[in-house]
Amino acid sequence: MARYKDEQCRICRREGQKLFLKGSRCYTDKCSISRRNYAPGQHGQRRTKLSEYGTQLREKQRTKSYYGVAEKQFRKYFEMASNKKGITGTNLLQILESRLDNVVYRLGFGSSRAQARQLVNHGQFEVNGKKVDIASYLVKPGDIVAVRESKKDNATIKANAEENAAKPVPEWLEKNNETLSGKVVRLASREDIDIPIEEHLIVELYSK
Repeated sequence: MARYKDEQCRICRREGQKLFLKGSRCYTDKCSISRRNYAPGQHGQRRTKLSEYGTQLREKQRTKSYYGVAEKQFRKYFEMASNKKGITGTNLLQILESRLDNVVYRLGFGSSRAQARQLVNHGQFEVNGKKVDIASYLVKPGDIVAVRESKKDNATIKANAEENAAKPVPEWLEKNNETLSGKVVRLASREDIDIPIEEHLIVELYSK
């Protein structure tokens, strides 16, 4: 699957806001948005007014960047959301939040979604006692996500767990710091998602 491999901070500068793609770095003075709050490239400081389509496209691109999802998979999620009962935009965000890499990040075992995705791909986690190394795996209510017993000495995971031990997790998740595990109590609701996304713009874009 194609994935953006250039400097992550350029994505934030392009969108004009912090997407928290670099973990703790985003909270320091090293953050590119803090130092150069304009788009990258030689024409980055020019002010341009976006059309309706441009606004919708940027919202979709921003959401894809938040969750680290490629276009083909994002469109697949939109189709899944459209076929579910309820509000399509809310369903889309719920599906994105249900990705295993996002759950690992939300539980504090990864400093960023990108790092959480890498940890999952390297087989560091299990779901309901079975190893899962697919970052796009969608969890369900009642699932137990845990660091595999043989991987609990992983320095990166231990450091993240200690740093985020007192950090609250979303209400749809329960975390056990002792066992390095978490439970999916329910699927995320719109109120649980703290990312500034205007999902109706994405629905409008794909509905054209």
